[in-house]
Amino acid sequence: MSNYTLTEGLYLYPTPAGAYYAVSSEETDRPREFLRKLLRQKETQALTIENLQLLMDSNNEQKCLELLHHCQRLRWVEGLSSVLERPEGALEDILPGYLSKLSESGKVLIAERQGFYLATHGFPHEVAEELSALSAEIATVHDRRAGLLVNNMGISSHTWAIVDVFGNSEVGFWPLFIANNRFVIAISGIPHFNQPEFVSLVWALSIRYTTTK
Repeated sequence: MSNYTLTEGLYLYPTPAGAYYAVSSEETDRPREFLRKLLRQKETQALTIENLQLLMDSNNEQKCLELLHHCQRLRWVEGLSSVLERPEGALEDILPGYLSKLSESGKVLIAERQGFYLATHGFPHEVAEELSALSAEIATVHDRRAGLLVNNMGISSHTWAIVDVFGNSEVGFWPLFIANNRFVIAISGIPHFNQPEFVSLVWALSIRYTTTK
């Protein structure tokens, strides 16, 4: 049996990669559930075995430590030196600032399942409306052809893109699954999900659309 030691004085926080893993699929596994629960907290939780057991819904100390080690090894979670509180403010006020950091071109939006955008940065209103509607249509096509993509071709990703002649994304559509909600981030050009603002965005949506347990 492996022995693990918790570092004292740290607070658990998902990395951008961890936040992306948490919401990039409707599928459920233990790491994803742990990360999702982290993103439903009102503030970062102290790194203690008691908090791990609550966040992982397990009384088995060894299994909790193993799961934490697994997430740390994959760089899905990190330890902060101080408490970080949840994003504050109305979504329409705070989301554009987070979105602005996620695209090299500065053109990005987030839309909900019905094809209406919640927030945008860099896109004119009319373009944002059309891209949001397109994101909903793409989601419908994906759901209809998921059997082909997953079972026949082994493609589990939900992401779609409009590409140029070299295969580079002109506009990409990335779904975020939060509770029973499906959002889509549409980005013109190269995405930058490896930003702290992406964690803040997912955290804000998770707090707004799910209930902390």
